[in-house]
Amino acid sequence: MSELLDYGHFDIVLAEYLQERQISKNKLAEEANLQRTQLNAYCKNDIKRPDLDVLARICYALHCDLTDIIRYVHPSQTNGGNNNG
Repeated sequence: MSELLDYGHFDIVLAEYLQERQISKNKLAEEANLQRTQLNAYCKNDIKRPDLDVLARICYALHCDLTDIIRYVHPSQTNGGNNNG
């Protein structure tokens, strides 16, 4: 059986972005046409399969880029990360 590779992962850092810019979740939910519970899941990074339409609405409402609210976390070398990129 083959060894599982750690390819890294994505973290949604929307809560940090909102806090740094003093933007309320209520305002964003209204402007992005999102339910508060859905927005809270994104703010808590509790999304298994992010919806690209939702992310587009969030970026549109915030006038930001996707890279402002999502961060790629590189695999660690101790977890089987591969440097043969």
